[in-house]
Amino acid sequence: MVTPFDEKGEIDFSACERLIDHLIATGTDVLVVAGTTGESPYLTADDCQKLFHFCVEYVAGRVPIVAGTGTNSTKSTVERTRMADAAGVDAIMLVTPYYNKPSQDGLYAHFEHVASKTSLPVMLYNVPSRTGCHLQAETVIRLAEIENIAAIKEASGDLEQIAAIIERTPDSFAVYSGDDGLTLPVLAIGGDGIVSVAAHVIGDEMKQMVEAFLSGQKEEAATAHRQLLPVMKTMFLAPNPSCVKYALNQMGVAVGEVQLPLIPLNDIEKKQVDMVLGSLSTIKK
Repeated sequence: MVTPFDEKGEIDFSACERLIDHLIATGTDVLVVAGTTGESPYLTADDCQKLFHFCVEYVAGRVPIVAGTGTNSTKSTVERTRMADAAGVDAIMLVTPYYNKPSQDGLYAHFEHVASKTSLPVMLYNVPSRTGCHLQAETVIRLAEIENIAAIKEASGDLEQIAAIIERTPDSFAVYSGDDGLTLPVLAIGGDGIVSVAAHVIGDEMKQMVEAFLSGQKEEAATAHRQLLPVMKTMFLAPNPSCVKYALNQMGVAVGEVQLPLIPLNDIEKKQVDMVLGSLSTIKK
């Protein structure tokens, strides 16, 4: 979920209400808050605490809530995890520590330590293109043995790695694509779903595609995947979540602008997003 901001750069909780209603109404099964798409590097610990409490209270059990509590400090990750636990979220998502570049043993120790400080289910998050830190399959397989490490959001783009994780972790360990464009390929090798950015714009269509595949309608799912790829690709023309925030605003779901160091789209980028939004009526038929 993107984080709506007002003109002063503060969280706009009224806009959060409208956004949450929009997401739930268009097929979102679980809300992930304060993740990359939520501009987590911009959010202070106080922002996160307020956002976690607000989302739990407003959602009121309609869907589960996963809180992004990972930072590049094990200490602060534990602190944010405790905040999320106290707020009543259903699970946490832990990104690999960025900038520090720990070893694989260091990554194992980090995630093991944080998991030991909470009873909440933990979703690991591997996104080396953003963090400069790659969580290797062997390390994920070791971590999956820890009771409350229950899932991974895999955004490495490496289908061989994802296949190895699926093959060598317990059936109860869920593997989600972290890339919209790999949703169907990840499902095809045994993955469990998608932690999606594009679902802000094409939520119903994404859900229909996943459900078609899982119900054995492979051709229908493949057709939907091909039709939706241009939308998925366009949502990443500029650093996420710049495009999806612009698209939401154009759709009448006001979420404000991205915050520095991210910047709003330029005119050329806006035209490209507008063109894709204009084509959605054809896809949605």
